[in-house]
Amino acid sequence: MPRESSRIVAALGSLRRASRGEEDGEGVGPGVLRKDTSDMSFEELLELQHKVGTKTYKQLVAGNNTKKPSSRPPVQNACVADKHRPLEMSAKVRVPFLRQVVPISKKVARDPRFDDLSGEYNPEVFDKTYQFLNDIRAKEKELVKKQLKKHRSGQEHEKLQQLLQRMEQQELAQQERKRQQELRLALKQERRARAQQGHRPYFLKKSEQRQLVLAEKFKELKRSKKLESFLSRKRRRNAGKDRRHLPLNKE
Repeated sequence: MPRESSRIVAALGSLRRASRGEEDGEGVGPGVLRKDTSDMSFEELLELQHKVGTKTYKQLVAGNNTKKPSSRPPVQNACVADKHRPLEMSAKVRVPFLRQVVPISKKVARDPRFDDLSGEYNPEVFDKTYQFLNDIRAKEKELVKKQLKKHRSGQEHEKLQQLLQRMEQQELAQQERKRQQELRLALKQERRARAQQGHRPYFLKKSEQRQLVLAEKFKELKRSKKLESFLSRKRRRNAGKDRRHLPLNKE
């Protein structure tokens, strides 16, 4: 029993020396502590564990240091020497899907139809500037007519016929647009003349402007003797619309 007490006292002394060595910075090897407990019996080990505690007893038997060295290397601060060099990102932080590595100047598209830098649209100035296009369209129309005389039938004849019809429709639409433009110009001149005479200016509504345009169209059709054919087509179109709204007679 005295021998057993001396072994326990020796193990406790080694443990105290190990703790003092860690505080002083010298350190005692784990082999010394394991050597003191290697000759002890099971009862002595249990008594030693009861006196020093389970945690200290495990450190005494295993020979581990109280402070475990960190296995991870120290994280270096990410510094960029060159502005075009990619930035070092930590593996813990999730990298965004869209990131800007090199700054790029964004190109902005510009539509001249809706941009103030192109100026305001003036139909009169536009028609005077691109007057030469009418001569080009007239020459193309004559060329299509000549090609149509060569091809009397077949698929090529149908293509040329559709092309000629589309060109005539564009020409009629341009004439109608020009007629409305002339009417608006005449109304503006009349309003200006009345203002010079001291009258209060009067601006026509859109419905009144449409009525004036329709009246001018009827006058033009009457002069060209196409009024009757226009009215007959109009009647047939209106009759077809009315017929769709009538209830069906099921007998």
